[in-house]
Amino acid sequence: MSDLLRAPAEIKYADELDWLESVDDNPKPFAWRLSPKMLRLFILGSERADGLDREIAQKWFGDRSIVERAIVTLASDRGLLLIGDPGTGKSWLAELLAAAISRNSTLVVQGTAGTTEDHIKYSWNVSMVIAKGQSRESMIPSPIMTAMEAGSIGRFEELTRSTSDVQDALISILSEKYISVPELDNDGIVFAKPGFSVIATANSRDRGVNDLSSALKRRFNFVRIPVVTNKKSEAEIVRFRTEELLRRHQIELDVPPTLLDVLLRSFGDLRAAAASAGSDDEKLESALSTAEQIGVLEDAVLHSNFFGERELTARALASSLVGSLARREPEDLAILNKYLHGVVEPRSKDEGGDWPEFLDGGRDAIASLS
Repeated sequence: MSDLLRAPAEIKYADELDWLESVDDNPKPFAWRLSPKMLRLFILGSERADGLDREIAQKWFGDRSIVERAIVTLASDRGLLLIGDPGTGKSWLAELLAAAISRNSTLVVQGTAGTTEDHIKYSWNVSMVIAKGQSRESMIPSPIMTAMEAGSIGRFEELTRSTSDVQDALISILSEKYISVPELDNDGIVFAKPGFSVIATANSRDRGVNDLSSALKRRFNFVRIPVVTNKKSEAEIVRFRTEELLRRHQIELDVPPTLLDVLLRSFGDLRAAAASAGSDDEKLESALSTAEQIGVLEDAVLHSNFFGERELTARALASSLVGSLARREPEDLAILNKYLHGVVEPRSKDEGGDWPEFLDGGRDAIASLS
């Protein structure tokens, strides 16, 4: 795993999945590798009441009912659509579900304006077709078709980013559970095996880009993932992801709880300001998601390790925050400058701690970008 830039969940947690499978004596739908109960435990982590001989770490932070509804949907014959704002963990939850159910989370179609029906169904190896004609051997199955033949979970990321024609190609797959290949006289239908299902994700901010048809909506169970508003839960997510980064880069650098609190409060302040803004010009272009918060901390950690004194400082954190969130000039810089003077400056006088250094770092970063 060390030679992979980013190992998929089934490789990253292979030992844990093997162990859970070995002790899992609960009923399993279809050819699932884990039962629904063990699947939930793998994602949300174990508790003392579970009576396991091994602790299972929590990997996704959110409402338990969301995970349970997702699992129940996949045990039925309906597709699962995870919808929410950027940074709410939709793709990560989809990957964990596919990894635990099928031990393969890589059967993925990425929805973009350039995604075609071939990406959903199949295409052809042109050189083989010229040499031997059209056959199953010369056909290139899509990740969705591969999932159908294996009875596994297929994933479709950013469904609403793809065009309506591509979305419609999913309707027959989800309802009829087969793909017709008219170019083949014999063996011209690929049927899905039990256990096949599709997990799709959609960004709620993309509403109106390529809206789903009512026919496709009926083939999915919608599970909405809310933005994390609980400070404790968000702190756990940020800490979890940052620790992963440090392990991947083999960096020994502590993230002081006081600086994590500065980051969380800063994002909370900026979100409140965005919510009360009268126009888009008064809002940061950033969605201020948990994912972006993680990105700010990761940037500060890496900068401190490579160019600092191998110690995370409030100045480095402020510089990373300004550099990551100032995407429009001069609008975003003006908003951040107003935040520093209106909120951080009074707070640095009243509370002290890391806030004065955070204020100085933010001012310097804004001055360098102005």
